[in-house]
Amino acid sequence: MTGLDKTLIDRIKGFLDPEEGMRLYGVASEAAGMGPMLEIGSYCGKSTVYLGTAARERKGVLFTIDHHRGSEEQQYGEGYFDPELYDDKEGKVDTFPHLRRTLEAGDLTGAVVPIVSTSPLVAKLWATPLSLVFIDGGHTFTAAFNDYSCWSRHIMPGGFLLIHDIFKDPAEGGQAPYHVYKLALASGQFRDLGMTKTLAVLQRYLPGEFPEDLPR
Repeated sequence: MTGLDKTLIDRIKGFLDPEEGMRLYGVASEAAGMGPMLEIGSYCGKSTVYLGTAARERKGVLFTIDHHRGSEEQQYGEGYFDPELYDDKEGKVDTFPHLRRTLEAGDLTGAVVPIVSTSPLVAKLWATPLSLVFIDGGHTFTAAFNDYSCWSRHIMPGGFLLIHDIFKDPAEGGQAPYHVYKLALASGQFRDLGMTKTLAVLQRYLPGEFPEDLPR
């Protein structure tokens, strides 16, 4: 049994598959006992509920970063535009009120710290080791690479790097997250713990551990 509110999760706007969500929850349940966690791309909070519930249950903390103006494909006139997330007065997408309502409905305000900003800006002065980093922000090559390069170095030994929306076949989806996934593996710092649909889970090696294909 878990403390996940499945009824709430089903109501939240988002693109996370339930199986992927449960994998997030499982990994976060392990990571939350090691230290604070970070999510990049909270949107309306569907993935935040999975991660944040694990944080609350383990008395941990989840930081979640999003500028809340929507990604490139969510802007007015684009394929994933949602008029319910559009602020007519400002003439911009605004998902932050939806995230706040999600956190309140899920009793997560004591475990989740929302940061309304861009990922690279927050990373400039970040110094806290993280037990988990979940990359699910912008899907351009620049955005995905910046998220990886800014935050992967803050993952503690034994901590986890999770990357969403990985499509190995270009016909199925964008290639930026897959590119970042390959970079992480090529770095020699992470072992691959396998995928759940489009969610990849990697773990940073502990000191003294080595990838099998690298010289010792």
